[in-house]
Amino acid sequence: MTSLVKIGNTGVSVPRIGYGATALANMPDTYGYSVGEDRALATIHAILAEPHGFLDTSRNYGLGRSEALIGRVVRELGGWPKGRILSTKLDRDMENRRFDAAQARRSIEESLAALGVSKVQILHLHDPEYAASLSEVTRPGGALDELMRIKEEGLADAVGLAAGRVDIMMPIMRDWDFDAIITHSRYTLVNRNAEPLIELAKSRGMAVFNAAPYASGALAKGAANHRRYVYQEASDAVLEPIRKVEEVCARHGIPPGAAALQFSLRDPRIDSTILGVSKPERIAETVAWANWKISEEAWRELLSLPFSWDDPETTRVYTPG
Repeated sequence: MTSLVKIGNTGVSVPRIGYGATALANMPDTYGYSVGEDRALATIHAILAEPHGFLDTSRNYGLGRSEALIGRVVRELGGWPKGRILSTKLDRDMENRRFDAAQARRSIEESLAALGVSKVQILHLHDPEYAASLSEVTRPGGALDELMRIKEEGLADAVGLAAGRVDIMMPIMRDWDFDAIITHSRYTLVNRNAEPLIELAKSRGMAVFNAAPYASGALAKGAANHRRYVYQEASDAVLEPIRKVEEVCARHGIPPGAAALQFSLRDPRIDSTILGVSKPERIAETVAWANWKISEEAWRELLSLPFSWDDPETTRVYTPG
């Protein structure tokens, strides 16, 4: 998966696979497991060792821990390595949920300082659905205006919108000219909630990054081993669609993670697929899964399985940090 996809006229090209740095910030309430500092640093090194390593983070991942760890590696390497792509996000104030222009400016300044860089290739406005007031984000002179101003100043080459709720994202996408968008957990083998959002993005000329194709791990680790779905503990009923995927994969000798990953990769509307990783050996595993041979018969069976159109996070209790 070494081919690159150009993001409009921004000058940024991304590989078909990127890596998310959320779990590296050690967020056991979200992922159900801990990640030690040495392991996180080794994983970041492994990602940046890839010739076109694409690393996606955010100011609020682990309340700043993700960016701080990346910054340590950047300084060890003597600067951001040439040819790699760094993506981060503007975030609300995590204490009072303020998300106006001043907070957006503070977020990028804190990110650049933590990361040890003077600019990023991609900058998204993150999770407006959690802002104290959505109008702070969208009004004239608000956080979105500040995002565009940051791009004009050359602190980011491309800008986008990264969020969960489709009903919040789509009206914003109609009103703003983003270079890219990130949807997460909502376009997988077992869920298609983001389908209309993807169609809108392509009609507006925006690149689509599909994050979390493993539904926060269950489709990669197995329902028996990882009883969580989209960052929540999951019941047998919630995990049943994943078990059906596993049954088809078992008949055809396919790792379920390979099927989940390739479901995203084979869709021509998806410009890059962003996977959460928490250990360095996952990089080689991802490459193997991306190249795993899956027959057309297996795809017919997988794509005939039932899936949900519903928002998979409606019952989630969000725990920052």
